[in-house]
Amino acid sequence: MKASDLFVKCLETEGVEYIFGVPGEENLDLLESLRTSKIKMIINRHEQASAFMAATYGRLTGKPGICLSTLGPGATNLITGIAHAQLGGMPLIAITGQKAVRENMQANFQVLDVVGMMRPITKRALQIVGPKQIPKEIRQAFKTATTERQGACHIELPEDIAHEQVDDKFTPHIPPHTRRPSADIKSIKEASQLITQAKMPIIIISSRGQRKLISEELKKFCNQTNIYVIHTQLGKGILGDNHKNSLFAFGIHKKDYVHCAIDKADLIITIGYSTIEHPPSVWNKELNKKIIHIDYQGADTDIYYNPICEVIGDINSSLQNIATQVGQYHHTGSYEATLRKNLQTKLFETKHNDPSYPMRPRRIVSDIRKALGNDDFLCLDNGIYKLWFSRHYPTYHYGTYLLDNTLATMGAGLPSAMTAKLVHPQNKVIAVCGDGGFMMNSQELETAMRLKLNIVIIILNDNAFGFIKWKQQASKFPNFALDYTNPDFVKYALSYGAHGFKIENADDFLPTIHKAFTLQGPVIIECPIDYTENKEVWNDELDRINCPL
Repeated sequence: MKASDLFVKCLETEGVEYIFGVPGEENLDLLESLRTSKIKMIINRHEQASAFMAATYGRLTGKPGICLSTLGPGATNLITGIAHAQLGGMPLIAITGQKAVRENMQANFQVLDVVGMMRPITKRALQIVGPKQIPKEIRQAFKTATTERQGACHIELPEDIAHEQVDDKFTPHIPPHTRRPSADIKSIKEASQLITQAKMPIIIISSRGQRKLISEELKKFCNQTNIYVIHTQLGKGILGDNHKNSLFAFGIHKKDYVHCAIDKADLIITIGYSTIEHPPSVWNKELNKKIIHIDYQGADTDIYYNPICEVIGDINSSLQNIATQVGQYHHTGSYEATLRKNLQTKLFETKHNDPSYPMRPRRIVSDIRKALGNDDFLCLDNGIYKLWFSRHYPTYHYGTYLLDNTLATMGAGLPSAMTAKLVHPQNKVIAVCGDGGFMMNSQELETAMRLKLNIVIIILNDNAFGFIKWKQQASKFPNFALDYTNPDFVKYALSYGAHGFKIENADDFLPTIHKAFTLQGPVIIECPIDYTENKEVWNDELDRINCPL
């Protein structure tokens, strides 16, 4: 058989459902092998979106998402999405083409050292140098991408290697059934002793806790111990904000009201935490916090993050074993309960019905929350609104709040929502994008149309790079170089055959979202937004914060 046929058989054996990509001539043998495969090839309009979709697939399923490009410019276009997956701990495998390695008739035309380029932003990157190595390298890529901390891998398949014949005895490697090891019992006992001795413990839960079993076990642990939980942005929904022990989530990278509980804490228990998600300098500024690190792998120490106890192994079993060891320990939680009550009013009730137009962030967040069920998906692009949603959007189920707070790249919101709808077609999906972020991958509206995806895309329009304008203002610099004009987004939607609406009154926003979900195919809702509150809320108020009690 042809090497490209073996390559596809290996992907099928790994359970690949989709490949997202923009093929080139160097991929034609692989494309022909995919033509008769059960794997669905989804063609994007830009390779960056392919990598974003693959990353989101990995994030939602725990299985590597696959993206495909040609050599040279196709491979360079994948880079932002691959870096997004690597920093965010999302399993992804990027496949790129290359000119023939044995007899290249086109010299260095379009040729770059793609493998060398990929190595700093992946866990593993290599070139297939012969057909016989295909099974073992694909198995190794899938194993590496899904081993904690999960991330990205890269495989380069040159066109002459893809075209070669390979003996039928070379077959796909069968993925083994493996289990993560449990933590050492001594570390379990040490952590349990620290917890039972603590008077004011608090839990910080992060992205690697976004698993069904961990979510369930954390709820049991909190019910037993009455310890309260703060989520990072990437951890939102693991405990669920309808749980009595949730203190909601970090928003901005500075002291906020939720940090009041950390200020009083004598023990911080981090679960699945990475310093990339929320800087420990914010919550351990005085270097006086005792920290227990519970994770699949050891802590990457930081000036402000030096755990005194590390419980390394399967997080779910670690929580079970610690719960057994702490026995009847029960935290009073009176301060945290009072703080939670105050936060509920401040975060979810204050200005949630603001009638202003252009609309203000808290009304937008509140109405979107009302439009979605507990298990529906909110997918955020990157902008100042991300802070408002992280702080003011209650999340009730793990994996339903998708944003990027690691690479924090613009342009991922629409591709992320498209993948969420592919993976969970029965759920409602909203993408919230700034006008800047939407225009970075707006061409994927055609892909969404072609796939007949019923998603709602809300464009928060301020005709500027609003996040940077806010920082510019806070730094007391004059307004410069951050404003622009936009197309008519309703006409833009219609030009693709999609539906389009523009909000003209705050009271029309929620009904328009409800209407959008009754329509077929993607729907754009343009919502003018007023960010004048940014400085007051995120700078002035937090600079003079006073904790309750």
